Amino acid sequence: MTSRRTGSRPASPRVLLRVGRGLALPVRRVSVVTALVLFVLLAAAAVATLSLGRLGIALPDLAGAVTGGAEGRNAFVLERLRGPRLTVAVGTGGALGLSGALFQSVTRNPLGSPDVIGLASGAGAGAAIAALLFPDTVPVGLGALLGAVLAMVLVYVSTGTGFRNPARLVIAGIGVAAMGTAITQYVVYAMERDRAAVLTAYVNGSLSARSWDDAGTIWLVLLAAAPLTALVSRRLSVGEMGDDIAGALGSEPRGTKTVAVVLAIVLSAGAVAVAGPIAFISLTAPQIAKRITRVPGPHLALSMLTGALLLVLADLCSQQLPLFDNLPVGIYTMAIGGVYLGWLLVREWRRGAL
Repeated sequence: MTSRRTGSRPASPRVLLRVGRGLALPVRRVSVVTALVLFVLLAAAAVATLSLGRLGIALPDLAGAVTGGAEGRNAFVLERLRGPRLTVAVGTGGALGLSGALFQSVTRNPLGSPDVIGLASGAGAGAAIAALLFPDTVPVGLGALLGAVLAMVLVYVSTGTGFRNPARLVIAGIGVAAMGTAITQYVVYAMERDRAAVLTAYVNGSLSARSWDDAGTIWLVLLAAAPLTALVSRRLSVGEMGDDIAGALGSEPRGTKTVAVVLAIVLSAGAVAVAGPIAFISLTAPQIAKRITRVPGPHLALSMLTGALLLVLADLCSQQLPLFDNLPVGIYTMAIGGVYLGWLLVREWRRGAL
């Protein structure tokens, strides 16, 4: 029995990660080391987010402020400005990275992500319709959530097989994404300039003016979905060897795919509800995690950490780069995604796949 390992090195030895007395999870040593490195980098980016700039908390005061000793200006910065924004960034990036890893494992396609199958565009269209037609009754975030759900319902119905056929899923998603983008662009064109500017910032993905309620929402979604993704992780790993082999091993590939896609949609919808449709984190984070470790598997935890790190770094650029002061964070993630797609195109062309 073999599995595809294009460009991968020999598998690293496994170690047992014990959780309490009754649970021991086999993990690869390279994955553990990579997770620790990503966590350290994420912590460093979080410290930079809280301490840099004119409003930053001085490093000698940061530890005391975080542990509850913040007063005056430091308390305002931590509790009202940067603390909620950082917490939302970590949770949203983690949710998007985990969602992308689930989609790419199901579709076995490096381009499989909520961005491609229309969820982000549907969220943008929902936000636009809420802002245009129901500006005083429907919050933009709720409109985005409803738009994302409706987009996924359209994809589910139009494939004819639900979420079980990866090829149909991607094709239907591209069509739904095109419709959602067209609706959003029309609404932005039709709205007054000031309201359109606010909507444009939202549909590009923004972490400005986030609250602890937003942080609680995304972390509730993430903490609820993460254990369920851990339960399907092993079946997804088996599924990467092909549906026939997975079925022979008793992993029920069709049911596993449906559960994985539903979890991915819930994670993405939660991220959209608090931060808007932030592009390309779900596309790039799983691929970065996979190429760092270069071992088979869906890499769910590593994708979550990578997504959190990418979004925190993008938000740090949004806050601190003077040339692009306070640009929506989604514009920075689009740049990351554009670089990744360009690199992927060149790589596939050199391999003769294009």
